[in-house]
Amino acid sequence: MLNIFFILKYNHITSSTTNKFSSFFKLFKEAVKGTEQDYTALSIDRAIFMLSIPMILEMVMESLFAVVDVYWVSRLNDNDAVATIGLTESVLTLVYSLAIGLSMGATAMVARRVGEKDFAAAKVAAAQAIYIGLAISLAISIVGIFFAEEILRLMGASEALIANNSGYTRWMLTGNITIMMLFLINAVFRGAGDASLAMRSLWLANFLNIGLGPVFIFGLGPIPAMGVEGAAIATTIGRGSGVIYQVYHLFRGKGLIKFNSVNIPLRFDIIVKLINVSIGGMLQFIIGSASWIFLVRIMSDFGSATVAGYTIAIRLIVFAILPAWGMANASATLVGQNLGAGHPDRAEKSVWRSAFLNMIFLGTVGVIFILFAEFFIGFFTTDKEVLRNGVQCLQIVCLGYAFYAYGMVIGQSFNGAGDTRTPTIINFIGFWLFQIPLAYSLALVLDIGSPGVYAAISIAESFIAIAAILIFRKGKWKTVKI
Repeated sequence: MLNIFFILKYNHITSSTTNKFSSFFKLFKEAVKGTEQDYTALSIDRAIFMLSIPMILEMVMESLFAVVDVYWVSRLNDNDAVATIGLTESVLTLVYSLAIGLSMGATAMVARRVGEKDFAAAKVAAAQAIYIGLAISLAISIVGIFFAEEILRLMGASEALIANNSGYTRWMLTGNITIMMLFLINAVFRGAGDASLAMRSLWLANFLNIGLGPVFIFGLGPIPAMGVEGAAIATTIGRGSGVIYQVYHLFRGKGLIKFNSVNIPLRFDIIVKLINVSIGGMLQFIIGSASWIFLVRIMSDFGSATVAGYTIAIRLIVFAILPAWGMANASATLVGQNLGAGHPDRAEKSVWRSAFLNMIFLGTVGVIFILFAEFFIGFFTTDKEVLRNGVQCLQIVCLGYAFYAYGMVIGQSFNGAGDTRTPTIINFIGFWLFQIPLAYSLALVLDIGSPGVYAAISIAESFIAIAAILIFRKGKWKTVKI
């Protein structure tokens, strides 16, 4: 009799576990496929899951951009080539800042209109955001064509590095339209709740980049070896293909945002509103990006090996942070749509739940990076000096991962509500008035060297996260009108 009881109990537990796994994979498949959902009516956990999965997978693809180029270029055994990527990426963060800032405005406005069930207005807002992005990217392309060498020289690059590798910088700046559109159009899709389409465009772009990278860097058949410049060409082609995929779905797709002759004419009143909402997002990321440029400029005083190690470590750090950013983007969409639907308390609960889940993920990754830093950095280089600097950077910066997790979700939630002013002020104080002076003091005044810069990053990011949490709890973001 007792045996029968245990058999029945075991079968019940096994059946329950099987059902849970079956339900999980069913939801996972549904999230990746991108079925249309009303995220203001689903349970909070289900809404987070359905939005986060494709957004995290999207950011995983974006994060691969951060490591694929530096991996292949590191095979050239040329510290100047790796340093070129680091110096150029520091400047490109300004492009990312403009793209992300405008994306925040697009996501916030599209999500708010979708939450209000005004889909026609959501389409108009999406079109105007793209026009703004095209104008900005054209101006940056002109700068890239004519001033690539001067930009590298301003960043502290040696004349040898400039002579051999400036082609990489020119390609990346001139082709910035692919970065701008990839970020911006995906932000439109996310704001409409179609995160799976944004994910697929990044997959296409990344698979092409992974395949074409070694071909253009090392050469194959009629394609000559182009070195680090080839990495930029492969990345531009990959991202450009992703943009073509996006544009196809904007005009021929079946999602909520579909363009036609009615909703694509210029609307300067909407453009002004978008700029007003986006300007704070642009400024907050320009502030952060400019601080990274200052940090790299400090690092360049310690030589190419230090910059190369820093570049590899930062690529790995970004590789982990970008998937976590997917959770933050999901939170921003939920905030926007729930505020539009008149559910501010549900919006707040979504944020705290997303932040907690993000902390578990990023905290786990941080522990792994700290324990196995030498293994991960060693995957990209065998140079002892580059390895030493990379390990130091990875271990020190990752100490603040748990704080970053909360900070990025809270910051994006402000932006999703249309309150881009608050995180801008937080970033200005945290980066320019705290991080840069602290990095300079630790690295050069106290003569700690590059570890002082790494420590300043971790400390400043942690304080920024704490400040964001304290201000978010006051709830003024719930009353923002856009």
